[in-house]
Formats: sequence, C-alpha cells, structure tokens
Amino acid sequence: MRALHDDPQKREIVNRRHFSFRLNFFFFVVFGLFSILIIQLAILQFVEGPTLSAAGSKKSTRSVKIAPIRGNIYDSAGEPIAYSTSTQSLYFTISAEFRTKDPDYAIGVAQKLASVFDKYGDPEKAMTVDDIIRQMDLDFRRNIISTPRRIKSGLTQKEIAYFLQNRSEFAGVDIVEESVRNYSNDSVSVQLVGYLKKYRGVKESVDFYKDKGSVEDPQLQYLDEEDVGFDGLEYMYQDILRGKNGLKSYPVNNAERIIGPMEITNPEKGADLFLTINRNVQLKTEEAIMSHLKKISTSPNRFERAEYAKTGYAVAMEVQTGKVITMASMPDYDPNIWAGGRISSEDYENFESVLRNGTIGEVYAKYDSKNERDRHPSSLVPPGSTLKPLSILIGLNEKLFTTSTTYNDNGAFFFGREGHQVRIGNAGGHAYGLLDPARAIAKSSNPFMAAMVGNNLYKKYNGAKGVDVWDDYMKQFGLGVTTGSGLKGESAGTVDYYHEAQNASSQSALVRASFGQQARYTPLQLAQYATMLANHGKRLKPQFVSEIRNSDGSVLQSFKPEVLNTVDLPDSYWKEIETGMSQVNVQGFNGVSYTFNRKTGTAESSVKGRMADNAVFIAYAPADNPKLAVAVVIPDGGFGGWGAAPIARQIFDAYDYEIGLNGVPGKSKDSGNGGSAEGGAADAPANGNAQ
Repeated sequence: MRALHDDPQKREIVNRRHFSFRLNFFFFVVFGLFSILIIQLAILQFVEGPTLSAAGSKKSTRSVKIAPIRGNIYDSAGEPIAYSTSTQSLYFTISAEFRTKDPDYAIGVAQKLASVFDKYGDPEKAMTVDDIIRQMDLDFRRNIISTPRRIKSGLTQKEIAYFLQNRSEFAGVDIVEESVRNYSNDSVSVQLVGYLKKYRGVKESVDFYKDKGSVEDPQLQYLDEEDVGFDGLEYMYQDILRGKNGLKSYPVNNAERIIGPMEITNPEKGADLFLTINRNVQLKTEEAIMSHLKKISTSPNRFERAEYAKTGYAVAMEVQTGKVITMASMPDYDPNIWAGGRISSEDYENFESVLRNGTIGEVYAKYDSKNERDRHPSSLVPPGSTLKPLSILIGLNEKLFTTSTTYNDNGAFFFGREGHQVRIGNAGGHAYGLLDPARAIAKSSNPFMAAMVGNNLYKKYNGAKGVDVWDDYMKQFGLGVTTGSGLKGESAGTVDYYHEAQNASSQSALVRASFGQQARYTPLQLAQYATMLANHGKRLKPQFVSEIRNSDGSVLQSFKPEVLNTVDLPDSYWKEIETGMSQVNVQGFNGVSYTFNRKTGTAESSVKGRMADNAVFIAYAPADNPKLAVAVVIPDGGFGGWGAAPIARQIFDAYDYEIGLNGVPGKSKDSGNGGSAEGGAADAPANGNAQ
C-alpha cells in the first residue's frame, strides 16, 4: 500500500480519474438545473402568463372612487322633498401646525376666506367671519381633528378659480366636488323622510352598513365621506337611492408616476322615490296640529282647555290602498341642519326631542328636566274609547251578546271580590239607561264595555284564557304588533293587560282593556286599525312609496295594495258599529259636505303620580264608501272630541280639496270649520276611568 502512494505516476492516474468524475458530475448537475429552469420558463410563459400579465396590468393602474349622486324623493305630485345636487365645496383641514398658532390666526384665516366669498361668491350664500369660524369647528364639537371641515358648498366658478390660482395662500384648504343633500324648506314630513350621516360614522354601529365598504365591486363600495341614510325613508331605501360610484383610473409606473391618460367612469345616479304623501295635505296637517295646540293650551273653554299639550301626531291612510297621505309628528324641524351628514351639539340639544318620528315610536315633548318630562305622557298613549268599536265586534263575534241585546247603564259597573269591588263609571257620572251595542258606542259607555265585553269574556273562558283571546283579536287588528311599514325603529306598542292579569286578575285585565286601557299604541297603528274598521277587516300594509323611477324617468317598480291579514265578520256586525260611530258627538265638523264615522277617546295615563288626559280620535269618510281614515293623538290634550277631532276635520277637508273624498278634487277646505258644544263632555273621564 505504501509503495502505491509513493509512486508518482500511479498517483497522477488516480487524480485524473477523480477529476474526470467530478467534472462529469458538475456538468450533469448544471444540465439538470438548466432543464428545470427551461421548464419553469415554459410554465410561466404558457400557463401562468395570462394571469400574471393581468395582475401586472392591475398593479400599474390606480383608481379613485367618485361618490354617486343620491336619488331624489318627491311627493305624490312630483314636487321635490329631498334632492341632491352636484356642487363644488370648500373644505378646511386643521393641521398640527395650525393648532400651534395663536388663536387670532384662525380669525385671520376666516377673514381671508370671507373676503373671497364676498368678492366672488353668490350674495345669497354670503358667510360672515363668525359663520366660517363656526364651520371650522375649532373646539371639535362635531368632528375629530383629522376630519376635513366643510366650510361652504355651492362655490361659484370665480371662487373656484381664485382658490386654485392662490392655493399657496390657503394652507389646509381644498376644493372638493361632491353631492349635497337638500331638503324642502317647507319641512314636509321630515321624520318620515329621515336624514343622512357620514358613512364612516355609522359603519361600525349600524349592522346594515358594516360590510358596505368591503364589497368586491368598486362601484358598490361605500366611501367614508359619503352621506348615507340613517333614519326614515332615507335609510329604508338606502341601496335604491344611493346609485353607483364613478371611477377615475390612470396608469402609473413603478415610481407611482402617472404615465398615461386618465379614464373616467361616471357615477350612476340613484333611483328616485315618488311618495304617497301629498305635500299640500301634509302641510295643512302640520299647520292644523300646531295652531290647535296653541289654541287648546290657552282656551277659556274648560272642555277644550289643555294647558300641558305640547305635541301632536296624525296619520291619514287611504282605506282601499293603504297609501299614507299624511304623517305628521309635531313639532318638527328643518332637516337641513344635517347638511354634510353632521349636526352641531347646539342643534342636537335643541332638536333632540323632535328628531324621531312620534307616529311610529315613543317620543316625548321637550322639557327643562327629566323630572318634569316624566310627569307627562309620550306619543304612545292608550286608545281609550276609540277601541270601543273593536270591543263591540269582539263581543258580537264571541257571542257574548247580539246586535239587539240591551244593557241597563245605571252609571257604574262593579267587579271583584265582595268588600273589594272596583267601580267602573262613565264620564261626568252619566247614566245612559238601556243601551244596545250601537248606542253604547255613541254614548261611549264604560259600564257596557266592562260588563258585556270584558267581564263576559272573562266568564266565558273561565280566567286567563280570555286574556289570550283578547290579545289575539288585538293583533289581528294591528294593535300590539308592528304595522308592516318597514320603517326603522317602529314600535309594536306596549301591552299591559298580561301584567294586570298577573298582578291583579284576569278579570281586571279584561274589564279595563274593554274600554281602551291596559295598552298603548302608536298613531300609525291607530290609523291602520281605523282603516280596518272602514274596509271591513282588511289590514293593509302602510305604503309610503308609490313608484321608484330611474334618472331618466322610467318606472323601475310600482307598488300595489298589500293585505297583511283579514278578519271575516258578518255584515250585521260592521253595520252595528257604523251605526254607533255615526252618532258620536264631536267638535269641529259642523257644515261638512261629506258623511263620516268617528270615535272620540280621552285616554288616561298615570305619569309619576299624575293622571294625564290624552286626546285621541279616529274617523273615516265618506261613511258609505270610505276613502280616507284618520288617526290623531294629542298627549295631554284633554278630551278627544275637543283636543284631537278638529285637527282630523282639517285633514279630511284638505284631502277633499286636493284629491276628493268622492273622487272629484276641488271642494273648499275652508267651508263650515266651526265647532259645536253639543255633547262636548261626552268622553270626559270620571272616577279614574278613561274614555
């Protein structure tokens, strides 16, 4: 072995063999790697090439979304209630450097802006220095520091040109093209229409908006600074009103510099809503409520006087279609305070009590303190005697009595255990003698309802079962359930008869419920209920929109009457309640040219130890061929015949003039608008019992 290693010739041969092997191995590895590279290039070229090419193209294109122009909202005659305009607006951003400046610096900036506005702007949109300072929101009452403040909308071409030419003099100022929401200065049904907020302010707090900013289609992605519906029809029809984003697309290189022409995809305007609301009837309703509130709060007439009355609510529905012609929650407010999707703290404090729709939910009047507010009822009040027509229908359908049955109303009905009996009396202590069901409605007899309906229902079902039967009837007539309107925040009302059955007795619950206590309902529910009485048992969905049209006027969708449920009862039962409702004494309807059926109600509410009398009224006209049903609620309004009925008269007259109760519009809405004292106290409460 040693000799082999010492032989130089043999050692050289071995080394050459090893080198040859290593060289061959190297070439083999290189060939293999090269083959793999060729295969990968082929895959990239022929398999993944199209995908990568598209991705590369996308990467080199940048897009900026343009917010769409929101669709308009019109009344039934095509008059605009809410509309959007495309405009140029001036925004101001508070920089960190700006915050370090002397407070007088902000005034100087405002003065410079004001001088430009005065010189080049529209005189009708003039702004003072104080106006500009307020819009700057320097104390962050409406915005956080990074949020641009909108100072002025509707810039003129001269204003725009000046700011663009002198950009260096106005640090933090930008000109932005945007869509601005405008509302009718007449404040037409503002709570029904609703208002807008910035998307960034609601995208985390409102479930409906949580995923709107992350949809795949860039034209449907919501933008942080766009205005979106937050209440009313603006919210209910948000996706229809919104439209689609536009896009500004431009190519860029690796340094993000624009290297080609910009392509613009124009935004698509949202669809327009044509409402069932009649502008003139609505305005007349609003005026009627406010003027009547003023009248009854200072009236020298003891039957009419209601010194605490501060709010009023009214709804009118067409009997055969379900179209809501007027919906008023008064007082209301100017919705333009929401301009820009924000509201100042001062405006919010002033208008908080009227922002919500009192015809569909619980709203309180404005008071100086919560303690004072709690002493007064909300917009949800018991129906009182307006429930008595339904109470009679239940009694007839349950065979508790017949249309010819009579009851001797001696002024009181007693129920309960011996020695602990509870008295149910009539308003004013009246005793009406022999009453059939129709006469019991006309005279608004509490003892009749308590004895013949409530107590008999309790005896028929031997207790608690009777409360379930009562509740089922209520819901069939839309009381204790939502109306199906679809409006955000609609209340189903509050039901207390189950609570009364549990804490007192089923007998007490049914007796008290029979004449309109033990529950509180919304004015819209009462209007739907009145409509059912008028059309003999069809519960119609309230309709607020008659048509949806696109921007060129083509009809995208029209709405037809929708029956939610029906209640089938013999014609004789309907005739009985109609006879009674036609004889109810009421104020404010002297000299009317149409027939009408009605029911007054004075519903009592216990509020912090005080008994408040609430005026409630339902009616429909004409009596023989009903066209319109109306419900009016005046919390703290006293007697229904005095506090609410005269408002309904003006609604009927306005509808008759604008549309026509008999199919022909144009009758005078001012004729014969006088009151009568006949039977004025018929529905006044007495002995703690409400009518």
